[in-house]
Amino acid sequence: MAPLRKPQTAGGVIYLAVVSAALIGLVLVAWGNWRLGVTVMGACLALGAIPRYFLGEHSAGMLRVRRRWFDVLIMVVVGVALIALALTIPNQPDY
Repeated sequence: MAPLRKPQTAGGVIYLAVVSAALIGLVLVAWGNWRLGVTVMGACLALGAIPRYFLGEHSAGMLRVRRRWFDVLIMVVVGVALIALALTIPNQPDY
């Protein structure tokens, strides 16, 4: 069995934190509280854009996919969109 590899950069650690928070959001959705779960996923994406903006290209680790401005823009737009959708979709009546 291969030894467990640890993140080599600060961006790798932050990436794992963002993914872990998104998984927590998915668990909340699976347990039935979809509004809170989607809000958690959106918030972790939007907050993950902050360190991506400040980390350099080499220290961003797995947070770096494209150029810095594109990564930050996509994370903020998707995070805010998820939060906005969770807050604006009306409740459906139970039948």
